[in-house]
Amino acid sequence: MPDTVTQPKMGDMSDINADPAPVSTFGELGVSAEIVATLADKGITEPFPVQVMTIPDALAGRDVCGKAQTGSGKTLAFGIPMVERTADSQPKYPRSLVLVPTRELCSQVSDEMRPLAAAQGLQLVSVYGGAPMGSQIDKIKKGADIVVATPGRLIDLIDRKAVSVESVECAVIDEADQMADMGFLPQVHAIMRHVLGSPQVMLFSATLDGAVRSLVNAYLTDPVRHEVESSGDIVDEQTHRFLAVHHMDKAKVAAAIIDSVDRTLVFVGTKRNADRVTQQLSEAGVTARAIHGDKRQSERERALGDFTDGRLPALVATNVAARGLHIDDVDIVLHYDPPQDYKSFVHRSGRTARAGETGLVVSLVEWDQVEDVERLQRASGLNYEIVKMYSNDERLSNLVGFEPDRVTPKRTSDVDISKRFRTRRRRR
Repeated sequence: MPDTVTQPKMGDMSDINADPAPVSTFGELGVSAEIVATLADKGITEPFPVQVMTIPDALAGRDVCGKAQTGSGKTLAFGIPMVERTADSQPKYPRSLVLVPTRELCSQVSDEMRPLAAAQGLQLVSVYGGAPMGSQIDKIKKGADIVVATPGRLIDLIDRKAVSVESVECAVIDEADQMADMGFLPQVHAIMRHVLGSPQVMLFSATLDGAVRSLVNAYLTDPVRHEVESSGDIVDEQTHRFLAVHHMDKAKVAAAIIDSVDRTLVFVGTKRNADRVTQQLSEAGVTARAIHGDKRQSERERALGDFTDGRLPALVATNVAARGLHIDDVDIVLHYDPPQDYKSFVHRSGRTARAGETGLVVSLVEWDQVEDVERLQRASGLNYEIVKMYSNDERLSNLVGFEPDRVTPKRTSDVDISKRFRTRRRRR
């Protein structure tokens, strides 16, 4: 197995490379028969690398830092040990806590963990904004051994004395880098300061530096670090295509691409454009729905559920709404509006080709976006020709089937540098 385990020394995050012993079943990792059977009922029989690395240490009560690409199986990596180690709790005093950055991720983590909790006779409650607070409070009062929460709503409940995290013995901070990007670290710190004693803490993130490292230093004791290494940020199983399109033909091009597969996740830059593109796709004969911050939570959940279950062929999302979305079997990620930065490009693209599966990523490029997209290509090493296509192009039905030419990355010329320098001088 090519993946590496890295373990820090006391108070250190330096790497010590070692190959994990081959493991083929969850039982070999020390998982109980009840949980193994529950996983088997869901068709999950072979652990992913991050699970092989993490579960034994987590079951032993170690603090864990997990670094892995999205879609690598992180939820079960922390969810299985958490469920195994959670004791029965008193009303309003959960024993285990999972913090996640978004409502959608809260629902998805809860859905994945709930059958495992039920197998151990535990109650799991999810709390997040945009849903009725009263019903969440009622569920907690009836008993919540495990709480999965977004930081803002959990702080509201703590302030209302509806829940206390004082008795938490196991805490997980999931998608910590996204927590930092979305400005939630102050809330995370506020919550963790309410946790008493010396709980087991697990943190999972795509990166473990900067603000995320501050969380590690503050709340993890002698953590073991596990990392599923990859050759780069772009997943090998992703196929990328860059298409030059005309603005008036863009929606029809997108519709032709969507019609070629079962499930396409469409990314746009703004909430307003999400609604506009959804309408344009509808006019082009594609059933699509949008999710963004102005939509009611019930609408977002219904659209996400229909998309996940295969009843909705296209889901149109903004960056914020799609943060942390874990959806299996997304055939195509379509960058309808190219992202503004490399990190967003990687996060968006990572919604497909998850857990070892293959996937297609398509970027639509208008004439005034070429330079920005070329910059993303250089950063990611995806130096493919931006191929001009119209909506009647037969290649749109099988974009994997044609191989675009490789191009030499453009370098900034001395003339360009001189022009930029003169521009900056004039602005002073």
